[in-house]
This record gives sequence, structure tokens and C-alpha cells, in this order.
Amino acid sequence: MRIGILTGGGDVPGLNPSIKSVVTRVADGGHKVIGIRRGWGGLLNANPADPESMAEHFVDLTPGNVRTVDRTGGTFLHTSRTNPGKVQSEKYPSFLGDPPDGDGPFDVTDHVLRVIEAMKIDVLIPIGGDDTLSYGLRMHEEGVPVIAIPKTMDNDVHGTDYCIGFSTAVTRGVEFIHNLRTSTGSHERIAVVELFGRYSGETSLVTAYLAGVDRALIPEVPFDIDRLADLVMSDKAKNPSNYAMVTISEGATIKGGAMALSGESDAYGHRKLGGIGQYVGELLAERTGQGIINQTVGYLMRSGRPDSLDLMVARNYAVMAADLALEGASGRMISLRGGTYTHVPISVTGEGVKRVDVTELYDSINYRPKVRHVAGKPMFLY
Repeated sequence: MRIGILTGGGDVPGLNPSIKSVVTRVADGGHKVIGIRRGWGGLLNANPADPESMAEHFVDLTPGNVRTVDRTGGTFLHTSRTNPGKVQSEKYPSFLGDPPDGDGPFDVTDHVLRVIEAMKIDVLIPIGGDDTLSYGLRMHEEGVPVIAIPKTMDNDVHGTDYCIGFSTAVTRGVEFIHNLRTSTGSHERIAVVELFGRYSGETSLVTAYLAGVDRALIPEVPFDIDRLADLVMSDKAKNPSNYAMVTISEGATIKGGAMALSGESDAYGHRKLGGIGQYVGELLAERTGQGIINQTVGYLMRSGRPDSLDLMVARNYAVMAADLALEGASGRMISLRGGTYTHVPISVTGEGVKRVDVTELYDSINYRPKVRHVAGKPMFLY
């Protein structure tokens, strides 16, 4: 059996350990793993008629050449935000000739299927979030056996309680916030820390909860800037060190405002997020007259090696995926539900959205985490 594996979307710690675990598990049974470089982009841009193109986009993975990859973060196969079902004209593979008539985007799935056939790939294991896995579902619907592994530090893939990358992102965020306290307190300022989180504030909220920040702003609840200024000034006055800490998800919005977006939309319709922290800091400075420290944690939340929890989940997800592939299963996604490893139909990824339970976990009046009940909740309270 030949198993193809790819990583798509944003990188997170745990991808390399997951890849390695698939390879070692499959190799024990005498089967092969083909690494697909740059996510779905590898299948889109590979030209079966050109050996150099195929060598650029595919690599044979063996226990020998993945022996040490689990010691680092990111993905050595690289990644991209490519959707072969929606390819803009400027990214249409030149070896396919001119794009079809019209402005696009264009569906190049037929070509992807030809590449899979040329590589004699029997099963695909895509590792990614909602966007990457949505095309994994498309592959399943086209008849390609697919076993998906969920990853995203936002932890917002529907159908699983946990996605690879979440724990490390929270761990990093808490560490950076505590480190920033020294400068914020020394200068008696207000710190505004921007954290990742487009539509779901779970990563930001759990980070704020564990770091004990004064106020936390999440995408699910638009906030009033004047009220926030009053609250933060009160926090600062009550603090013996005369400072205050505010976290804000990159997708948070001021009441009546919109997300801070820039650039063109990617293949999944998302524009680049970022800048709300700087903007809110400037507004707070105007309203309070206080010095502001603006800090965007951004990519640091998902950089470096995985923590022990992400390492464990990444390995176990990979072992389950490899076993299902070898058993002939298809159209499944590995998941954790109720603290137990299991698998669900990959179609569940499109059946709903995961968002913060504001009623249970957030004080929408005072803009801060408020865990009302712990008994019966999962480990990360989502």
C-alpha cells in the first residue's frame, strides 16, 4: 500500500511528530509513505509528464529520513493555503495550458486526481484545519480513500474536542504574557497583547484565563471601547504595581466595527488578519492618557517544538490514522471526544462551527473569562 501524507494551512507544533508516527507505523507492515510537499499545492502543481516536477513535489518517507523530524516544530513537508477546487488564473499551472474561459476561480480537481493516480497513492492522510480538510472531503467524494487528522491552534474543527497545536499555543501565550508583565509593570503602562483567533476566541480566552489577565476580548463578543477604557483604568489603579494587561483575539471587533483585514483573499476566501491590537492600543491611549505597550504574539504562538500534550496527541492521532488506512477505512477523521480517542465521518467538519460558549465561559459585560462550572467540563473547558 502507498499512503500519501500532506500538511496544509498554518503550521503548528506537532506536525512533524505526526508525520513520523505515520511513517514508522506503516513501515512496520512493509508499506510505503509518500510525502506531498506544500499541502494541496503539491498535487496541484505536480506535472506527471515531468520527472523533475514530480521530484520537487513528492518525497519517499522512510524511518531513516524521518528519524529526527519530531524534535522540531513546523512541518518539514512545508505547507500552503491551496485549494485545487478554487484556483485563481495567476496560479493556474502553466503546463495545463491556458486557463478556461472566464475570470475564475477554476476547479482543477480532475488534474489532482490524475496526479494521485500517477503516483499510485492508495490512501491520502491530510493534516489540517477546516479549510484543508474541506478539500479532503472533496477527495473522499471523488472516490479517493481519505483519513484526516485535525490540526489548528484555534481548536475550532467541528467534530473533535482537540486539534493538534492547541495546547502549545496556549502554553506559549501564557508564557509570553507573564514575561511581558515585567516591562509593563516597570513602566506602569497598559499592555495590549494580540493573540491568534479569527472566528473562535477559544485559544485567546483559555490563554487569558490561565495567565490571569485583567480583560480579554474575543471575536464572539464585540466590545465597547469606552467601557473597556474605564475598566482598564480601574484595573490599573487597583494593581499595586500600577499596570494592566489586556488580551485581544485578532478577529475581535469593536461594536459597530469590522475585523482588521488586509491583502487579498486566499484560496479559501480569507484575508489576512491582524492590527486590531495596535488600533485598540491607540484608542486606549487617547481615552486614558496612559502609556501603552502593544505586543502581537502572532506566529510565536505556533512556533517551536510541541509541548508534551501536543506531542502525545500528534503521535496518537497518527497511529490511529495509519491503522485505519491499513484496514481499508475511508472518509474518516481522527478525533478526541469526551477524553477518548475515536474517529468520525470527515463530513462532520462541514456540519457546524465551534465557538466559545459565552454563557458558560465569558463575562460579556466586564470582558473577562468567567468559568461558571467546572464539573462535567472537558479538560480545556470548551
